[in-house]
Amino acid sequence: MQRANGSNRRALPPTSYLRVYEPLSAFTDADQLLITGAKTIEREVLEDSVAAAALKRLTRPLSDPFPHQGDETFRKVVITSWDGATHTLYCPDQLATRAILAAEQLDGSMRPQLLELLVPEAARTANVLRVDEAEFAQDAAHLHTRTATWGVPFGWFVLVHEDDEFEVVEDEDELLSSRIYAPLSQALDRARYAAATLAIHAPEMDLLDELTALSEWLLLFDKDAVVELDYGRLAALVWPDDSPQDLRLGIESLSESDMTGAAASYRRLSSRWLAVRQLARAN
Repeated sequence: MQRANGSNRRALPPTSYLRVYEPLSAFTDADQLLITGAKTIEREVLEDSVAAAALKRLTRPLSDPFPHQGDETFRKVVITSWDGATHTLYCPDQLATRAILAAEQLDGSMRPQLLELLVPEAARTANVLRVDEAEFAQDAAHLHTRTATWGVPFGWFVLVHEDDEFEVVEDEDELLSSRIYAPLSQALDRARYAAATLAIHAPEMDLLDELTALSEWLLLFDKDAVVELDYGRLAALVWPDDSPQDLRLGIESLSESDMTGAAASYRRLSSRWLAVRQLARAN
């Protein structure tokens, strides 16, 4: 159990994150120099700082949600292998690239008038001048972080199991986050097994396409990487969460042609997250 000051995080919409952490050797020489030369910052201090920076961007007098930052920021996790040795793995924030991709998604899903209000053309033009095209292309092709607001995509739950390592972060009596960790090799095996099961027994489910895309994404990373499912502030709404177990049981039921068991598992999963989606609409 970790404790943190979550005032900045509470001011932002509840967002979940799926991150991949890689060994130092998986990064470029330039990134390795940044990582080894960076000042050590505790994880929760970093998360509070990231939230504060996001709030500052969103409340600028002139609307401009894009970051004006310099060097890359890296999160890190320390894992213990089967022989007792510890290893530090790293995940680049890639905020500038993720901000551009998010703006592009809004461009296809929002009325032009509202888009101009939230992401003005002037801000986009200025951001293009700040961003290095080669670096953006490299980051976009090798993005370490996926995000979702007011929910967790069901495919993410396939990658983790209920008995995987986890940590919980609290601010007094409120949960700020819960994080589950799984070796990338295990997460990939779980995604492939689930996708194969769905392809045979339920090929019409959207989850199959999601798992196929997740598997392709995980193949981009070092075999010794670790996957982190970070619930963010959604943890306060669902933790302790049986979603990974429900989805696993549902997949196992399908593999045994137990459609009743599969339907029951999916109902439990859907009901839990329907309540969260209703809160999102209320906001």
